[in-house]
Amino acid sequence: MKIDRFVVAIIVTIALAYFFPQLGSKNSSVPLDLIGSIGISFIFFFYGLKLSPEKIKHGLKNWKLHVLIQLTTFLLFPIIIILFKGFIKVEEGQMLWLSFLFLAALPSTVSSSVVMVSMAKGNIPAAIFNASISGLIGIVITPLWMGLFSKFTATDFNLGEIYMKLLLEILAPVILGILLQKYGQTFVKKYQHQLPLFDKSVILLIIYKSYAHSFEDGVFNSLNLLDLSMVFTAVVILFYSVYFLTGFLSKKLGFNKEDKITAQFCGTKKSLVHGTVFSKILFPSTMPLGLILLPLMLFHALQIFIISIIATKLAKREIVTT
Repeated sequence: MKIDRFVVAIIVTIALAYFFPQLGSKNSSVPLDLIGSIGISFIFFFYGLKLSPEKIKHGLKNWKLHVLIQLTTFLLFPIIIILFKGFIKVEEGQMLWLSFLFLAALPSTVSSSVVMVSMAKGNIPAAIFNASISGLIGIVITPLWMGLFSKFTATDFNLGEIYMKLLLEILAPVILGILLQKYGQTFVKKYQHQLPLFDKSVILLIIYKSYAHSFEDGVFNSLNLLDLSMVFTAVVILFYSVYFLTGFLSKKLGFNKEDKITAQFCGTKKSLVHGTVFSKILFPSTMPLGLILLPLMLFHALQIFIISIIATKLAKREIVTT
């Protein structure tokens, strides 16, 4: 198995934030917040250019599969995390619990979901539909989940203000991109290989700034190797719990092999793009965003690794049986 280069880039970015935090420092003269906000708007503008209303309309037919995937993404994930809320007593634990809730409340990712489903010979149109619509649903649902537990954020969780920011930075660029599809398709086709690199560059910039702040404030000083091991173990358990539950429900609903693959692959994904973007909007600057993003980044690396292995095995089995 090849190591995902974006995962390596994330590790390098965190190392740079640790050894060279000056550019991301609160006193830095480089306006990384402004650059990041502009970059975010462009990410979702290009997303709107690529989003196909026709494919979304056509995808509505397989409604059972879509409902399962979206309920898994926005309901099953958060419920699993909420079940453990009562076991968290100390303040540091509550912050980590909040970071897991944030992970659980996020939408699915688009690119890797479709790529993995395609590799495993699943239902590709359904994967495209669900991965695309998930990001739009997340704009509404993710803030609602976080708002239910706003007391942990130590701030006035103003949903109206949050939705306004999401509207301006995310939804408005998406709508503008959709409206300009007629003129932007040539641009998208010409730079289809460069656009993912732009997306990842903006995400790495946000990660750098978040971790530079966290290292500067000593957020991770209270976390030892045992704590990190426990966080990673919790991430693994969360992933497999959702993966097997989704497979069980797919079987009960009578899905064929292709739909089951799509349900499990799309239902277990969480978007690092939306996570880094939403963290800037949902949490105040006083929050340790590096700690908030820690489970998400571990989950991102884990989901790519595990699903890649599963997809490769499924693809080989398909070749043998056909």
